[in-house]
Amino acid sequence: MITFDIPGKGSVSLNHIVLDFNGTIARDGVLIDGVKERLNKLAEQMEVHIVTADTFGSCREYCKGIKSSIHILTAGVGAPEKLEIVKSLAAENVAAVGNGVNDALMLEAAALGIIVIGPEGTSAKALREADVIVKDINDGLDLLLNPKRLIATLRE
Repeated sequence: MITFDIPGKGSVSLNHIVLDFNGTIARDGVLIDGVKERLNKLAEQMEVHIVTADTFGSCREYCKGIKSSIHILTAGVGAPEKLEIVKSLAAENVAAVGNGVNDALMLEAAALGIIVIGPEGTSAKALREADVIVKDINDGLDLLLNPKRLIATLRE
């Protein structure tokens, strides 16, 4: 569990991180360098969940060495399914990370929503629901590995 206090907002305890695969931790179905190591480090403190429609069919292959559970979405529209995953984990203890329209609901519901403006860009809808915006997935994961950075960003 990762716990930190945000002045003016209170205490946050995160037991889970839910991450979109394509566009967030992967580009064109290929895991972005540095992600695997950071996720395995985070897995020492919280459960890692990777959610994807698996557009390129490569998620399981590239995430093989990551201590995580992989959720392949079954619905044609992924947003409600991603939201249900976050809710099933107790949303108040979840950090959600994404970049697309289908990530907006989970970003809004999670205790901490991180949006990545990565190689695929990000949707304006998801951007409005996020708590923190990062330009690179590794920067976003580093925020969780170094919570004082989050405190500095989110304090009132």
